[in-house]
Amino acid sequence: MGYAELRELQNALSTASDIAFSLGAEPAPHETEPLMEALRRAVAAAGSLGAGAGPTGCPEHPRGPVDPLYGDKEDPLPPGWGKCLLCNDRRRRAGGRRRGGRH
Repeated sequence: MGYAELRELQNALSTASDIAFSLGAEPAPHETEPLMEALRRAVAAAGSLGAGAGPTGCPEHPRGPVDPLYGDKEDPLPPGWGKCLLCNDRRRRAGGRRRGGRH
């Protein structure tokens, strides 16, 4: 278990709790969507606490940071790239050298 995974779980649960306590007796569906998203984050974070693959799914950096562009529909990552920020940054640097960028 890593500190980052534990903090993510705590943050997601805290957010879910805040949202749940702010809801009225009969919330509208659009009011419950943020709660559902916070609970999904909490479940994902809880799953990453075990001995399995970390949040990146990367065999080299299983507990590394997730690339903030992963899943971004407006600025998607190239095909075949994963969640690992460290590996994606290495790919970006290598691509820049091939195109005549910095060495």
